[in-house]
Amino acid sequence: MSGASKSGRSIADEAATRKRGRSLAALGYIQPQTYEELRAVLSSGTVHFPKRLRQVAIFLWQHPSDVALGTIAQVAAQAGVQPSTLVRFAQIFGYSGFSDFQGLFKEHVKGSWPEGRGEPRTETEPNLHFLHGMVAASQASLGRIEAGFDVASFDKMVALLADAELIYVIGSKRAFPVTAYLSLTLSQQGVRNVLVDNVGSSALDQIGCIGGRDAVLAVSFSPYNSITPDLVAVAHERKARIVTVTDSTFSPLIPLSDSWLEVVESDFAGFRSLAASLAVGMALVHGVAARRGE
Repeated sequence: MSGASKSGRSIADEAATRKRGRSLAALGYIQPQTYEELRAVLSSGTVHFPKRLRQVAIFLWQHPSDVALGTIAQVAAQAGVQPSTLVRFAQIFGYSGFSDFQGLFKEHVKGSWPEGRGEPRTETEPNLHFLHGMVAASQASLGRIEAGFDVASFDKMVALLADAELIYVIGSKRAFPVTAYLSLTLSQQGVRNVLVDNVGSSALDQIGCIGGRDAVLAVSFSPYNSITPDLVAVAHERKARIVTVTDSTFSPLIPLSDSWLEVVESDFAGFRSLAASLAVGMALVHGVAARRGE
């Protein structure tokens, strides 16, 4: 009886292994051995996930440290999915379970910048504790920019914006404070622009005159459920040049963009920093003003 049971488990294990192998073969790549290889696969555009698995992919892309240091229950709660969804995601990539898959992230964060996870502070004042947490999140965001800035994409974005007759600055919800400040600083530098603020639900009217000699500077963060992708799609149809600041390769703006930069903001207690987005935005404004002044 026990022999039959073992035989049954063996057959089941072999079937699961074959199933994982078929999944990998269908996607056309080998099992990723490092976090960088996993990111390369995710950014290749060859993997198309259903809604929940896409939600997992975005979270893993943006929060590798949380994935490396958390339990499966903690990571699932942060990603807004069930633990079984994490297991299913890992198995797509040829891993037997989430703990094996998590090893990619653990190796990635070893020896890396601690992202604000240093020695705990001893203050008991809640507001001061929150302030220190937000400062640490901002430092982590800025440090991530310094560690992997795409200079070629940035230079192309500056060139496209500088050559435009009129720049439309688009962003909503959490991205709106960034775009509002970018529009202000562009105006202060003498660069003509339109802030698409959607006051009175007028966003489509605000971009009604956009054309092929104009450009869009779009800022968008996950979960990408704002009006921004629709507005950028209209601008793309009208041949305007599109440059985008967004937080993952899964952003719906990327297929519409001529150039884009990845900016991932860290959060603390559910509040997310905008430090890196503002820093990159100010650099773009400075680059555009300097190029136009040449």
